[in-house]
Amino acid sequence: MKLMLLIGIGSFLGGICRYLFAHFIQSKYFSDFPYGTLWVNITGCFMIGLVFGLNAKAAIPVEWRLFLATGFCGGFTTFSAFSNETLALLRDGQFWSAALYVLLIM
Repeated sequence: MKLMLLIGIGSFLGGICRYLFAHFIQSKYFSDFPYGTLWVNITGCFMIGLVFGLNAKAAIPVEWRLFLATGFCGGFTTFSAFSNETLALLRDGQFWSAALYVLLIM
């Protein structure tokens, strides 16, 4: 139960940070291209890599690893927003932007 609570708190905090970070980034661009979500996902993947890289050097307690990687980074990154924004680009006929977005995330 303690581990699920830690994951839930991490996810809650990650989701709030995702919204704030994506909104901040997107407000800097005058474009329909979803730069905010792109940078959220790139940053989140980098953070997950840091957590597991640090864990390989010096074992991080399982509670912290689950809180940070599964909870926070899982709540921070978002595949559903990426999918929805890709479909929106396709619906708007922005095929090259959609293809570029998918390639940048991959």
